[in-house]
Amino acid sequence: MASKFLVTGGAGYVGSHVVADLVARGHDVVVLDNLQQGHREAVPPEATLVVGDLADRDAVRRLLRSHSFEAVLHFAANSLVGESMRRPFRYIGDNVTNALVLLEACVETGVRKFVLSSTCAVYGEPERLPITESIKIDPANPYGESKYLIERALRWADQIHGLRSACLRYFNAAGAHPLGQIGEDHQPETHLIPIALEVALGNRPFIEIFGNDYATPDGTCVRDYIHVCDLADAHVRALEMLNGRSVTYNVGIGRGYSVREVLGAVRRVTRAKIPEKIGPRRQGDPPILVAASQMIRSDLGWIPRYTELDQIVATAWNWRRNHPQGFATSDQASRSAGRHALSG
Repeated sequence: MASKFLVTGGAGYVGSHVVADLVARGHDVVVLDNLQQGHREAVPPEATLVVGDLADRDAVRRLLRSHSFEAVLHFAANSLVGESMRRPFRYIGDNVTNALVLLEACVETGVRKFVLSSTCAVYGEPERLPITESIKIDPANPYGESKYLIERALRWADQIHGLRSACLRYFNAAGAHPLGQIGEDHQPETHLIPIALEVALGNRPFIEIFGNDYATPDGTCVRDYIHVCDLADAHVRALEMLNGRSVTYNVGIGRGYSVREVLGAVRRVTRAKIPEKIGPRRQGDPPILVAASQMIRSDLGWIPRYTELDQIVATAWNWRRNHPQGFATSDQASRSAGRHALSG
C-alpha cells in the first residue's frame, strides 16, 4: 500500500537514494531541503521538492500540517567530522536545534514514525570491534555528539508522546545508484572515494592521505564502507519495525578497508594512476571503525547486495565518469528557488 513520507535532506547524497528507493516502491514522497549541499537534480521527478530550512519553525509546522505523513525520514544535517572539530557549536547547535524543531512539529501534527540517519561516530574509539549496538557511547567529535543528542531526544519523544523512531548508525556511505542517475557530489568534496575518482579523471593532481602511522596493518585508517543503495534499503526496511517499537541499528558490511586498500580498488576499477601524498592526521579520526550489523539482519532480513569494495567503487566510477563535474546545474542555480518554496 502506498504511503506518504517526508524526507528532510532528500536532495543530498544518502537522502536522494532513499527517496529513489521509496519512489520505486510506489510511495508518495515530499523532500524538504535547503539545497545548501543538496541538488534539485538528485530528486526524482516523481517526488515533490520543497526548498526550505528546518530553522524556520513556523514554515516546518505548516508543511507538516498540509500533508498526512506516515513517517518522517531525517537526513538534513551538517555532517563533516573535521569541520565539527573546528566549529563544534555550529554542529551541536544547528543539528540538534533543527531536529528538535522537526520533532516538535511531528508531535503536534500526529506523525507517528521517525527514521534518523545517525552515525557510528557516536561510539568514538570503541572498546572492541566490530562495533555492536551495546558498546559504550562516547563520541569522538561534535558531529557524533550532535547525532547522539538527537537520539536521546527521540527516546523521550517515544516515552512521552509515542513517536516511534529508528536510529540507523553507519560509517562511510559510498557508491552510486546502479542506473547512474544519481551519485555523490559534495562541494567541497571530503570523502575518499569521490576524491580518488577526481584524481583518476585528472581533476585533481593527487590525493592526500591523512596519516600513515595508525595502529593498523598498513598504517592508514580502516573504515566500513557500505553501498548507498544498501543503506537506503536499510532505512526503508526500518520503517517496518515502527508499528511496534523504537529501534536502533548499526548498518555496515562488517568488514573494514584501509585508505590504501580503497585506493587500490580505485586503481583497479579506473585503470588510472592515483598519485598520493601523506598529510597529518585529522582530529577526531579513530584508527579502525567497523560496524556489526547482525541485529538489523536478524530483525529485518536486511542483506547488503554490494559486499566487495570493487563493486562499490565501480558504481561510483560509473556515475562520476558520466558526470565529471557532478550535477549539471551550477551552484547558484541549484540553490535558487525550487519546485516549491517553504515560505516563512
